[in-house]
Amino acid sequence: MAEDEQLLLAAAELAREQAYAPYSKYAVGAAVVSAAGKMYAGCNVENASYGLTMCAERTAIFMAVAAGERIIQGLAVVTDAKEPGMPCGACRQVLHEFAASADIPIVVANTHGERTSVTLAELFPHPFTLH
Repeated sequence: MAEDEQLLLAAAELAREQAYAPYSKYAVGAAVVSAAGKMYAGCNVENASYGLTMCAERTAIFMAVAAGERIIQGLAVVTDAKEPGMPCGACRQVLHEFAASADIPIVVANTHGERTSVTLAELFPHPFTLH
């Protein structure tokens, strides 16, 4: 996913610039690639009622779903933190719901050039399922 990874990271970085994070000051951008090869990006959107805040990863996934996509093949996340930030538990669970497989690549990066890659299975080995 080298070229795809670069494109996803670029889309995530652009989305991060649109983040609404006045409370935490932790701007996050994410991008997913669908089975159809289309990219969808999202940013975190905070709210004064913190429980209503939406993470960038779920925003990107929900953008894909709203466009009719149901299968995600990769995820990129970009922050400005000292170390790249991994998706939270809620985002991991939602990603599991739409992931093509447990082996989809996830790349997390920061704006300082650091990058880490994992698979969904490594990040979330025991997801909740109704099956």
